[in-house]
Amino acid sequence: MACESAGVSLSDEEIAELSVAERRELIRRLLPESPLGPQRRTLQRLRKWRLLLLVLCVVVLVPWTVYLAITLPSRYVARHWVATWVGFDILLMVMLTATAIAGWRRRQLVFPTAFASGVLLICDAWFDVMTSQPGGDLLQAVLSALIIELPLAIVFIAGPLRLMRIVATRHGLVEPGTRMWRVPIPLPELWADRAVPKR
Repeated sequence: MACESAGVSLSDEEIAELSVAERRELIRRLLPESPLGPQRRTLQRLRKWRLLLLVLCVVVLVPWTVYLAITLPSRYVARHWVATWVGFDILLMVMLTATAIAGWRRRQLVFPTAFASGVLLICDAWFDVMTSQPGGDLLQAVLSALIIELPLAIVFIAGPLRLMRIVATRHGLVEPGTRMWRVPIPLPELWADRAVPKR
């Protein structure tokens, strides 16, 4: 079998002899420009406004959190207590089911669903511990958090992140061993002109 592009033909043997960097460059050059996706200017504008929105959220949350820390009562009788926890557990069950299905079918949807499941498990552990009564309830909540919820959260968050890095390496976006936070979003027009260094 041979790879042909613009009158150039590479045999399987020639491809096998390419270095990792040469293969990455070949993959980048073979990626088509997508006519269906947004234009570069639109992507840059969306990125700018979303980043601005995130910064604004953080800035607003700082004084809001301080305000809550000062004004909230130490004890409060919550309404809809059962519906709150049952609803939360239903949401967690839906996300875990979606993660299981996406993982079983090997779909990229597993990345956000697994990450969301891990975050929900961390929230579950936090609120279980913080709302438990001293004594048996608190001990059970702490043990459940340490033995079940937090280890599962680590698996659900770290596993897909590691898999994303493997996919990025396999598709020539990054060098092997690149840290997850250095893996770029795979938009050819944004990264084709520069290689991502390994760090």
